[in-house]
Amino acid sequence: MSFSRKEKILEIIASERISTQQELAGRLNTEGFNVTQATVSRDIRDLGLIKRSEPGLKGWYALPRKEIKLSDRFAKILRETVTDIKTAENLVVVHTLSGCGSPTGEAIDSMGLDDVVGTLAGDNTVLIIVSSHEKVPGVVEKLQRFVQ
Repeated sequence: MSFSRKEKILEIIASERISTQQELAGRLNTEGFNVTQATVSRDIRDLGLIKRSEPGLKGWYALPRKEIKLSDRFAKILRETVTDIKTAENLVVVHTLSGCGSPTGEAIDSMGLDDVVGTLAGDNTVLIIVSSHEKVPGVVEKLQRFVQ
């Protein structure tokens, strides 16, 4: 239950601004998770969430910008299925084991890479479209952290 609850927290904070632990507990309870503020507090710590803020707005929970958090399942998919990474202009081509293109694409999508415009997955290949060729090395470097 803990794994899916934490995944739900990430989903909630990605789609809306949650300002307090009580607010997050309420949202989780609405989604069918029976939690207390203490449980939410532990989950926030375990996930490494931070409070972001902007002038004139209440702070909200988010993942740190520079750190990419992947579920253990997605990290394992990248580690165990990627066989090669190649680049061409603003494109990154990720080769995978046969039949692993779609799960690898989903793992890459879950990384939330800012410079990625989109991905397209085949049977054993994922095409990553990057916003510019200057951003490609950064995308490849972030991928390789999980592949090696």
